[in-house]
Amino acid sequence: MSARSELKQVIATKQAKVGATTKLPKEWIEMDLQGSPARKAAVLILFGAAGEHSLSENAQAKDLDVLFVERATTLRKHAGQIAFPGGGVDPEDSGVTDAALREAWEETGVKTSGIEVLGDLGETELPVSNFLVTPVVGWWHTESAVHAVDPGESAGVFRAPVADLLNPKNRVTGVVQRNGRSFRSPAFRFGERIIWGFTAIVLDRLFTDLGWTHSWDTAREVRMN
Repeated sequence: MSARSELKQVIATKQAKVGATTKLPKEWIEMDLQGSPARKAAVLILFGAAGEHSLSENAQAKDLDVLFVERATTLRKHAGQIAFPGGGVDPEDSGVTDAALREAWEETGVKTSGIEVLGDLGETELPVSNFLVTPVVGWWHTESAVHAVDPGESAGVFRAPVADLLNPKNRVTGVVQRNGRSFRSPAFRFGERIIWGFTAIVLDRLFTDLGWTHSWDTAREVRMN
């Protein structure tokens, strides 16, 4: 089965659970979302071709990469963190898909006409920011150049091969201390960068649902700022 078919299969399973909101691990719950209205947000998990050739419908996991943005270190929240392109759903957006594509274009300059939206993974609670985030999965069939459009928001834009992200040598557990408590998440090393927190949790769950994850040493920890 192709990676595209596997992605569509996982998406169909998620969408069958109508009204079900995915929760983060208990230790990441810092705020009760029922205490105040949660804002809707969307992120784009964009799969492109890891090699020099264009993305084929028959591509396998090893042939793919994922687009990320690196947040500017000057931001008040999530400074310096690695994330999927995305942001809040605005009133003019027709829905989460429209919001994810718009935000990806605004942040990276990607031509959204070259993206096939395969579907979304449903809402995930992000209590620390009081958001309900919907990951939208894109298939980058016709690639375009990308860059950090606004340096005040993003320090950089990069693509990470799925094969590198799945390599057990690049898997660690990210640990951060907040208010005397420790928070852990699955994490991915990519060069000098570490993808952790909400982004890594979503990616780890997707890879696991796809059956792509290899066994890795969860006891190998890295302290995050």
